Amino acid sequence: MPIRAPYLGMRRRSRNEGPGSSQQGIGKGMSTLDKREEGFEKKFALDEEQKFKAEARRNRLLGLWAAEKLGITGEAATAYAKEVVAADFEEAGDADVLRKVMADFAAKNVAITEQAIRAKMSELIAVAAAEVKAGK
Repeated sequence: MPIRAPYLGMRRRSRNEGPGSSQQGIGKGMSTLDKREEGFEKKFALDEEQKFKAEARRNRLLGLWAAEKLGITGEAATAYAKEVVAADFEEAGDADVLRKVMADFAAKNVAITEQAIRAKMSELIAVAAAEVKAGK
C-alpha cells in the first residue's frame, strides 16, 4: 500500500506561516524581527533629528544671550545668533561654538569665563530640547 501525504495534496505549513498563507507569500511580508528592527531604525532617526534640532536651537538661544551681553540688539542680534548656529558646522561637537562666543567676548572685552558659557549651554540645551519635543 502506498504511503500518502496527510490531507492529500496539501503540504505542511512551517512554523512562521499562519493560516491561509502559502509558499508564494514567503519573503513578501515582514517578520516580527524585521518590524522591530525597522521600528528601532525609525526611532533612532527621529531621535537624531530631534537632537540636531535641539542643538541648533540651543546655539540660536546662546547667540541671542551672547548678543545681549555684547550689547547687540534687534536685527543685528538675530544675525549674530545665526552666525553662532553656523559656527557649529565647522567641526563636530560644541568646541567650535564655544570658541566663537569666547573670541567675540574677548574682542569686546566682556569678562565671562568658559565655565559660565558652558553652564549657559547646558541650561539652554534643556530648554531647546523641551521646545523641540513640544513642537515649537
